[in-house]
Amino acid sequence: QEAKASQSIARAMADGSLDAEVVIVGGGIAGLATAVALQRAGVAPGGRGILVLERHPELRATGTAMTVFPNGWFALRALGVAHKLTSRYDVIEKSRVTNLETGTTQVFRFAGNKVRSDEVRMRAVDRKALLDALADELPPGMVRFSSKLVSIDAIPATSGSSEATVLRLEDGAVIRAKILIGCDGVHSVVARWLGLSEPLRSGRSTIRGLSVYPSGHGLKQEIRQYLSNGIRAGLLPISNTGIYWYLVNNTIPQEKVASADPVKILREVTENLGAHLPAEYLDVVRNTDLRNLSWAPLLYRNPWGVLTGKAARGTVTVAGDAFHPMTPEMAQGGCSALEDAVVLARALSQAATPSEGLAAYVAKRRGRATWLVAVAYVSGWVQQGGTNVHAAVGWVVRLFRDWIFFRFVFPRLADTMWYNCGDLVPCKNHTE
Repeated sequence: QEAKASQSIARAMADGSLDAEVVIVGGGIAGLATAVALQRAGVAPGGRGILVLERHPELRATGTAMTVFPNGWFALRALGVAHKLTSRYDVIEKSRVTNLETGTTQVFRFAGNKVRSDEVRMRAVDRKALLDALADELPPGMVRFSSKLVSIDAIPATSGSSEATVLRLEDGAVIRAKILIGCDGVHSVVARWLGLSEPLRSGRSTIRGLSVYPSGHGLKQEIRQYLSNGIRAGLLPISNTGIYWYLVNNTIPQEKVASADPVKILREVTENLGAHLPAEYLDVVRNTDLRNLSWAPLLYRNPWGVLTGKAARGTVTVAGDAFHPMTPEMAQGGCSALEDAVVLARALSQAATPSEGLAAYVAKRRGRATWLVAVAYVSGWVQQGGTNVHAAVGWVVRLFRDWIFFRFVFPRLADTMWYNCGDLVPCKNHTE
């Protein structure tokens, strides 16, 4: 079988294929950030030799908004794009949590915001704006659209050539890459090829939407969250005219039917799941742009799989959700992907060979990624009041959540996001 595979690869190469120093699969936040980082670190000066494969016909933001904690801003500053976004979005100073069952409201401030640089304080940004800011740093033609990866084959190093990877696309194209970086999301083809464990269902799902008010919405720049039995909902202004909203529910059968129809999703929120939520929240939901409405299960990779799984093989690795998919309760999916990009580019620029660089990157990221995945999952489970648990257990979890978690634990967890992944300094290009 190996001989047949080698012959098949040889025929494809003889028929004509595209060669690239670095191929990045996925044109989302992780993929574009990695391309920018490789340029800035000197791994591929000016983007020469980098190819980004995006399966959609254009850049496409999954979700509507993204909360960027300081660690994300540190990474964006290293990538040279933070200044494009900080002036457009206001700082988030506090979060207001209301328990609808007891009527109590707790308010906490993000303590680090009081003493740190304004540039890296927490903000909510439009995902599409972030993608555009990253894409503007890349030369025309680097992103190849409508390019869906279907298979991967490895070519071992020989006396006359270095180790490489052959990629086959759905349109029949064949690409030979010296370095392959999978940034292709939760259901990553590259992660599956490496042998990483499949993502797991958390038992929770989330509905996300964006409401637009051309004349302004008038809400304060703060996070508002509402809790009830098995439901967690929130509002977050991302600008004077846009409000990001979400609703997290324990997964229910209706999702399979409604998730493909924005009208049904909206009806499910306003007439069923969220019918008991405050009028202020429901008014925002009813004003939703249906083009920015989604309902999907929350997935994550087992933290043990992140810590011990094979996240690099030779000159192939993964980043972002392809490496460490996590639930959104700590708002670290996008931020950690930005960190990955910086650390990966720096590791490649400093290593003697690509394989050594990728191994160093994985070793550096494993521990933090595992921590973020575990903390996000547990935080979400607690905030939800326990997911699909016995009534008595749920009561204890909610008691802990209301009296201890939101008062003491969550603010401290949020302030640990002042992690700085470091800068990028151009080094010798080791992909040649």
